[in-house]
Amino acid sequence: MQLRYGIFLGVTTLVAIGACSASRMSTFGTTSAAAGGTNAATVASTGGAGPTVGAGGFDLAGSGGSTGAGMICDSEPDADTDKDGYSINQGDCNDCDVNVNPNAIEVVVGADGTGGGGGSIPVDENCDGMIDELPKDCDAMLAIDTNEPMDAARAIELCKVSSGPKDWGVIVANWVSVDGSLPPPNPNFSLGHGMLTGFGANVKVQRGARMLALSSGTARQPSDPGYLPVSGFNKGISMQHPMGFPKESPSCGVAVTGGAFDGAAVELKIRVPSNAHGFKFDFNFYSVEWPIYVCSSYNDFFVAILFPIPMGQTDGNISFDKIGNPVSVNNAFMDVCACLGGPPCMAGGKSFPCSLGNAELIGTGFDVAKGGQGHAATSWLATQAPVEPGSEISMRWGTYDSGDGALDSTTLIDNWQWLANAGTNVGTVVVPDPQ
Repeated sequence: MQLRYGIFLGVTTLVAIGACSASRMSTFGTTSAAAGGTNAATVASTGGAGPTVGAGGFDLAGSGGSTGAGMICDSEPDADTDKDGYSINQGDCNDCDVNVNPNAIEVVVGADGTGGGGGSIPVDENCDGMIDELPKDCDAMLAIDTNEPMDAARAIELCKVSSGPKDWGVIVANWVSVDGSLPPPNPNFSLGHGMLTGFGANVKVQRGARMLALSSGTARQPSDPGYLPVSGFNKGISMQHPMGFPKESPSCGVAVTGGAFDGAAVELKIRVPSNAHGFKFDFNFYSVEWPIYVCSSYNDFFVAILFPIPMGQTDGNISFDKIGNPVSVNNAFMDVCACLGGPPCMAGGKSFPCSLGNAELIGTGFDVAKGGQGHAATSWLATQAPVEPGSEISMRWGTYDSGDGALDSTTLIDNWQWLANAGTNVGTVVVPDPQ
């Protein structure tokens, strides 16, 4: 007799939620409170990067979490045997499994049989009468200059709006300053967000039809209406750094970051699905401040602020470079670049390998600089973080200038996914080239 999710008569095999194979390797590391996050090493993890879920369903995700073989359930229509908050009369189609209920999200079994707790049995996790339905994107019709903050959620594949306390999805979305306060009454603020179909000649959306851009200049590519050069658009907006910022780069010696200017940010309040233990998203940071103003007061930042603050951290920032520094013009992931006589390229007394060349700068506005050198970007990176199933979280993304508002930085954000594995760590890694 076989029960679901790989549990055979009380003997547990691979289960993605609640118990994962210790041999699974994760390219996400753990977060160090002292260093601000150590994310470079490949580590063995009981959770690791985990299986993932898109806007409406897990991609090769594990579910699992059964209450165990031999348990009598599904017999009392008003009982909540698995303690997931739902009885049979409240729509729970398997009261033996804490990860199956109307507030769960679909776990899709892959063509190779992975998913569904490591087995090959498709399951209707969200009790909607359909099994393994694929997620649907919702960003095809977004206007590039929309001022609706929920469109920012749609652009990154957070399509579902929560209808109440027992329904996962976005609860509320707001444009904010980078410190979370109300945005300034300055018409230039809205130029700092955009829903882009691409960025230059070689950078595509990660999923769907649009991606969110946040910029201390105009969140546009040069071919878009409303674009202004990233090398000189000062919005004249002064603001506060986010909590815990500025953060100085240890490799920059005595350099001190200046005040915060021209930031653009969005904050989402989100109710987590009952079977999700984490999330991840992709981002790509560009800055005109590279190379001339590396290790100076003009230290532009990208921040990704999660609340509640993850355990072991002093603040909610969850995006770091590969040596634990926050994402700024000084970060060690600045590898889309080129220079005369290089690589490597020297900037601010630091050496940058520039191993990705400058192809991802072409047509972005960040490819034009004195001497033909161009500026720099990180290419696509992925950040992940843990959450409590069924909880409420807030997530704020922002990009801003430091020192002054003259030279701009832009961050692309896309491809939100839920993670099914318990034990998810905070970390940022390079997104593999799909080719």
